[in-house]
Amino acid sequence: MFTLIAEDIRTVKERDPAAMSTLSVLLNYPGLHAIWWHRVNHWLWKHGRRGFSRWLSQEVRFMTGVEIHPGATVGRRFFIDHGMGVVIGETSVIKDDVTIYQGVTLGGTGKERGKRHPTLEDCVVVGVGAAVLGDITVGAGSRVGGGAVVVREVPPNCTVVGIPGRVVVREGERVEAVDLHHEDLPDPVIEMFQVIQRRVDRLEARLAQDEGWAREQGDSSLFAAPEDSSSDFGVSSSSDDGASASCDIG
Repeated sequence: MFTLIAEDIRTVKERDPAAMSTLSVLLNYPGLHAIWWHRVNHWLWKHGRRGFSRWLSQEVRFMTGVEIHPGATVGRRFFIDHGMGVVIGETSVIKDDVTIYQGVTLGGTGKERGKRHPTLEDCVVVGVGAAVLGDITVGAGSRVGGGAVVVREVPPNCTVVGIPGRVVVREGERVEAVDLHHEDLPDPVIEMFQVIQRRVDRLEARLAQDEGWAREQGDSSLFAAPEDSSSDFGVSSSSDDGASASCDIG
């Protein structure tokens, strides 16, 4: 137990440049406190004290801002930076040397039973506000960009960004020309409008081509003005020197 505690403190000091001393880590890192309490809760969960461990996990959430279900499996040297708003579901599996930041959710996608939360392999990093959802695996050494929503398997040593998450770097090679600055992340709404605009442009070009062909052939029916549709409603009018008019709607 004391070996794990010393290892956790050393992990914080290695990964967070703001960690000035061991005392500072002990007093000021709620993510670390949440991990320590989770180990107690997980032991209680495994030994049949599920109601008590669930209640205790909610008390820990109140104190730290981090919610880790007692059933989640957490490996060694796990680091939660800042921690506020982190949610880790019951069947999540987090292996060794994983780092996650504030606002991360490891959640499910429905009411299915069994394994319904993600697995993070060794050395995975999950950025601020990201969500990894469902029974999927994020491969060893992969990175999930801030704000991404990952709902599909991620191979090892990849970088994932966007909504839904897309692999943009694989094995150190860029898959798409997307810089990982926040302002350059893919915007699905803009992409949708761009697709619609391209289709409208193609339709207008085709219509102009057809109208030009019709004029060359002397066929004006393609672009002639529509006929008066008043007869469709049975409307008739007559005038005698402009003095009378009748309207018969039948």
